Amino acid sequence: MHPHLKTMKTIQKQETIPRKISLPAFNPDHVLNMTDGTGIIQHALRNMPNRKEGYCTDDNSRALLLTVLAWKHDGYPDVLKLMSVYLSFIHYMQMEDGYFHNFMHYNKQIVMDGGSEDAYGRTIMALGYLIADGPSPLTIRTAEDIFLKAAPHMDKLISLRGIANSLIGLCMFVGSHHPLDGHLNRVGLLADKLIHEYRRYSDKKWCWFEEVLAYDNAMIPLALLHAYELTRQEEYLHTALEAISFLESKVFRDGILYPVGNNGWSSKGGSTALFDQQPLDAMAMVLFYQQAFHVTGDKKFLARGIRSWQWFMGENALQLPLYDKDTGGCSDGLQPDRVNENQGAESTIAFWIAYFAVSEMLDR
Repeated sequence: MHPHLKTMKTIQKQETIPRKISLPAFNPDHVLNMTDGTGIIQHALRNMPNRKEGYCTDDNSRALLLTVLAWKHDGYPDVLKLMSVYLSFIHYMQMEDGYFHNFMHYNKQIVMDGGSEDAYGRTIMALGYLIADGPSPLTIRTAEDIFLKAAPHMDKLISLRGIANSLIGLCMFVGSHHPLDGHLNRVGLLADKLIHEYRRYSDKKWCWFEEVLAYDNAMIPLALLHAYELTRQEEYLHTALEAISFLESKVFRDGILYPVGNNGWSSKGGSTALFDQQPLDAMAMVLFYQQAFHVTGDKKFLARGIRSWQWFMGENALQLPLYDKDTGGCSDGLQPDRVNENQGAESTIAFWIAYFAVSEMLDR
């Protein structure tokens, strides 16, 4: 039996759009709580900012993306001040060669660790969204300056997630304002890198881009959907849908999302770890389905996006909500017997990014 057929009943449960979708009101309280004049603080001790852990470019880029989505969706005035803080942080963390430092101590000392491709990719993605949907010409031009200074580093990326996040940002950049300035070629080069890795590792039983399902998995096929929207290369669409079908066979059980656990991941020929489950992975699934629904118009992707979103709200392995309606924060993950009490920046931002993605799907 084909491995995907075993999950057919599960997938069919995902096809049904839940009758009543009740989204909470946008509550930026915890995002504001975690943000100071420098940027958003990485970690929290429960709902208190943990200043001992300082700041990182990863989270400030995610936070910048969140402000763009919030502004685009409802024009929340408070987010413009936050947008300026996060963009300023990214600008400060950019090196002379265009790459980005990732960590900063609370005393504003930059950690000289050379940065990371993950942080670079997430920054390019956020800047691409800001350039496409920013609130003012001045803000957009500032984002363009940072983006263009960083862009040459895309050609040297090795990390799958660095490539994928950069590709999404590049597609937003090209699709919004810059269709003819040479960057479209770079879209093809980055997408083809992902296709190359898919061909290298996939077989009849393992349809994926590497030998392990780790974190942020759905971002990789999501990038191919963005590339398909610009280039109309059918292989990008086919590969993205084949890969997500495989991922679904690993992470959906009876219509409930079980993101791959970070205590062991899921390796080729091995088992899939159940815990700890991370908000970032649920967010990635929602973003994939948002783009798949946008590109194909197929309502099954709307249904699956909502199923993935409901993981945050309690439809998960423990039947416990990760979203805290009192604080506006989101827990750092689902452990074998409890919800992690800490409400860090990454988790809270992941929740709200997924929230605006679902809102956009429901508004269509």
